Amino acid sequence: MIPAPTPGPRAGREAIAQALQAALQPIELEVVDDSHLHAGHAGAREGGHYTVRILSERFEGMSRVARHRLVYDALQGLIHSGIHALAIQARSPHDRSSPLPP
Repeated sequence: MIPAPTPGPRAGREAIAQALQAALQPIELEVVDDSHLHAGHAGAREGGHYTVRILSERFEGMSRVARHRLVYDALQGLIHSGIHALAIQARSPHDRSSPLPP
């Protein structure tokens, strides 16, 4: 039997923001820790729940799925370190509804 990976320090809002800043050079970035809204949820023990709102030139001309892949790629090193759920709002500056909604 293969042992489960040993979790390192739990990823937090700042670590997520730093990883996204480094990888995607966003014009706007907001990372919200929504974990308190999920207290008692089984997944709450496995990691945090986060919402990411990001505006970046890197998303120009990309589909929603491709944008989400870029975000997940940027966070690859943190996904197994305490991110249980991630809501993503990824926009380019030329999207109709830019800037990011609240």
